Amino acid sequence: MVTVKEVAWEQRLRRALTCGGARPLLVLVEGAAGTGKSHLLRGLAELLEVCGAPSVMWVCGSGGPPSGIPDEGPVLLLVDDLHHASAAESDRLRKVLEGPRPGLAAVMAYRPEELASPGLPLGGVPVRYPAELVVLRHHIETWGFGQVSEAVAEAVGERGTPEAAARLLERSGGVAQVVVDLLAALRDTEGRCTAAEVDRAGVPVRLSELVLSRLAKLPEEHHAAVWAAAVLNEPVPGPELLAVAGLSGRVSRTALTGALAGGALVVNGEGRYVLPVPLAAVAVRDHLPWSVLEELHARAARVVGRRQPVDWMALVRHRRDAGQVKGWVRAVEQAAREATATGRHQEVIDLLEQALASPVVPQGARNRLAPVLARSAVVGLRSDQTVRVLSRLTEDETLPVAIRGELRLDLGLLLNNQVGRTDLGWRVLERAAKELSGERPDLAARAMAALAMPQWPTGSLDQHLSWLRCAEEAAEASGSEAAHVAVAGNRASLAMCCGDPQAWRMVERLPVDSSDRVVVQHAARGLCNAADAAVWLGHYEQAENLLAEGIELSTRSGGEYVARIGLSTRLLLEWNTGRWSGLVDRCEAFVSETSDMPVVSADARLVLGLHALAQSAWGRAAEWFEAGTATVTECTAAPLAAAASGGLIRLALARQDMVTAAAEAERAWERLTAKGVWVWAADLAPWAVEAMVRAGKTAEAQAMTAAYVAGIEDRDSPAASAGLQWTHAVLAEMQGAWEDAALHYRRAMVAFEQMRRPYSRAITAEAAARCELTTGNADLRTQGLAELAACVQAYTGLGAAWDAARARAELRIRQPSGKRSRGRPSYGDQLSPREREVGELATKGLTNREIADILHLSPRTVEQHIARAMQKTGIASRTALVDADEDTHSQGLRSGGE
Repeated sequence: MVTVKEVAWEQRLRRALTCGGARPLLVLVEGAAGTGKSHLLRGLAELLEVCGAPSVMWVCGSGGPPSGIPDEGPVLLLVDDLHHASAAESDRLRKVLEGPRPGLAAVMAYRPEELASPGLPLGGVPVRYPAELVVLRHHIETWGFGQVSEAVAEAVGERGTPEAAARLLERSGGVAQVVVDLLAALRDTEGRCTAAEVDRAGVPVRLSELVLSRLAKLPEEHHAAVWAAAVLNEPVPGPELLAVAGLSGRVSRTALTGALAGGALVVNGEGRYVLPVPLAAVAVRDHLPWSVLEELHARAARVVGRRQPVDWMALVRHRRDAGQVKGWVRAVEQAAREATATGRHQEVIDLLEQALASPVVPQGARNRLAPVLARSAVVGLRSDQTVRVLSRLTEDETLPVAIRGELRLDLGLLLNNQVGRTDLGWRVLERAAKELSGERPDLAARAMAALAMPQWPTGSLDQHLSWLRCAEEAAEASGSEAAHVAVAGNRASLAMCCGDPQAWRMVERLPVDSSDRVVVQHAARGLCNAADAAVWLGHYEQAENLLAEGIELSTRSGGEYVARIGLSTRLLLEWNTGRWSGLVDRCEAFVSETSDMPVVSADARLVLGLHALAQSAWGRAAEWFEAGTATVTECTAAPLAAAASGGLIRLALARQDMVTAAAEAERAWERLTAKGVWVWAADLAPWAVEAMVRAGKTAEAQAMTAAYVAGIEDRDSPAASAGLQWTHAVLAEMQGAWEDAALHYRRAMVAFEQMRRPYSRAITAEAAARCELTTGNADLRTQGLAELAACVQAYTGLGAAWDAARARAELRIRQPSGKRSRGRPSYGDQLSPREREVGELATKGLTNREIADILHLSPRTVEQHIARAMQKTGIASRTALVDADEDTHSQGLRSGGE
């Protein structure tokens, strides 16, 4: 609703009420029904109550003029529904305004569309305003997207989506009361508030009764003009509206003027007729007999069909509802073709899902439309209904084999890319490649190229390379440029995934400047896939550049899915490069937006797990990691699965659960070995090797390391090389070779620093310092202490609370602060530094044993610190220590130094 802060004349009202000699003031507030006039008046009454002047609220049409207007002294007169004023009320108000006294401030609100005489709010008679009266007019505008979004957030919280806000604005026309009423209906729904939920909310009762009451007040012969506007449901010029209404001559002219005068229609800024609120069209149509609707839609189809260019989407709707089956099918084909050519794939999906679900569509049209739906579904966003429709069509034996193969290709891509059912998607693509090899080698090449991508959870690198060779042969046989580019993009991606130094040249040769939209889509996909691979390799600057170009190309060419994949990759890139500020919020928002697309949201879920681990939120970290690895054979990409397993192993090691750590390491290594892309061991190998050694399986750990060494030989992967140094360091440390371990840790640290990967740099630097402090070498000890102190600062700057606490505890042990005075220092009611530190970890849900392991304390000591902290803050829950301490404005768990 409109707030008082939004009006510029509020200060004038204050002066009129409080300043002696100030001129009396009148503000005429006009706004369409539901825009917030009454809300504004109530807000003014509350705000100006502090002025000490009495306020009089007068709602016109409610039983005559009030008698309580003071004859002297300041007074705030608030008049609502001035358009409903009776003759007596208008006369009384006119007298007040024509003879105003000092101290009068009046605000009068009305609907301009319901005035008896336009522009004359007081009974159609002009007011003789005296010279001393200041008269202002204020028009209340409808809401924009920002205001609707704020209302959505207030009503449904985090369940709201930008799509829901956009649909609310579209349906309500920005009329505040309609937005509020729709949100009231959505407040009690479960799950995300989406555009579909807004559509299901229907028409609010207030709006329905308003539009139908205005329609009922018109002469019956004028109703058709409003019916036509509801059926067209778009701003239209007068002649088109009258043609659909079937009106002509004198009746047509009086119908339009009467509908405008009665507020049933309005004219927009372009001189076109439309209903006051878009959603009002539904209320009107819902109360019309079907026979009347059919006739109106038939006329609308004729009118729309004569436009140049033809609005095929509108024609689809009108021909369908007019019962013109053949014309409807033709319009569907034209609309799908036009929308596909301009990259509006989601519109194509919505249109063709409905069309192909209808039994009246003839077989020939189905043969033509089904492939169009499939292609749009693959490059657009996921639709469960599309999967069902395509699954049914691929088993329709009345379709030619080549068409079924084409549909199967797109179904396989959809299952893999959007839905996450990659095991089934692999089998579907294999069958599609076989069906298409004879008649459609260009499409067979696409299926084979998809099977060549190594990210699949199943399949080995040798299998992927074999499919790539088959794809190259099929593309050559087809002579299709699009097929060649599709294969070239996947060839470059495969090479990049493996760390092939030649991959960069392959990426550079992708035809990003082609005038063919399909070719550009394949090139954009190649760029985004190469960017993803570059992130795993540790080439972050190059990945950033590839992402920027790939996302821009995808958006421009209508590849919504590829653009989303690029945005997901960017979240992982931000994690690796230490851009953590606001990253959790961005990841959570992305997961929410893509909740029905597990493949797309996988990067964000991994980042959330890694961040939770660094924050000591170990329970939450396990949930995010396991969401990515529980169904690893079904939907999780191989590099993501390896990284998530690395996180799970590190978590188990922190909890001193060596059995779980070693079991996860063995499972993850078995998957990695089967895949054969060894550069993806970078985030897994150091933790897996540590887990195996701690579990007493040193020989297996050494074999893992040897396989890693052989696997990344001659590979261009800074991350894998750094990970190998880290792995060598772990083996050396576990065997007590402290100086050797420190050397390897420092090599890894330097490599991560050169990559600009600060978190991994800090972890390896901390490990190097730990080893140097154990050697007994004085020079290394000095170096280690300095490095450890720097790690505390680095972790703190990133926001890695667990790591900062661990490094700080290590530093405290290795570098005592000096002699202490006898007895413990007294902190009174404030928390001591150690109590703050312990409490910080307790709020993350860690057990006393886990906190003790991190801070090198006994569980009993941890228990005592927590008990004292809870006593000082006066709370009964250890997980509320931080909030309780901050609320009392004491020293706080998060504040202060050591």
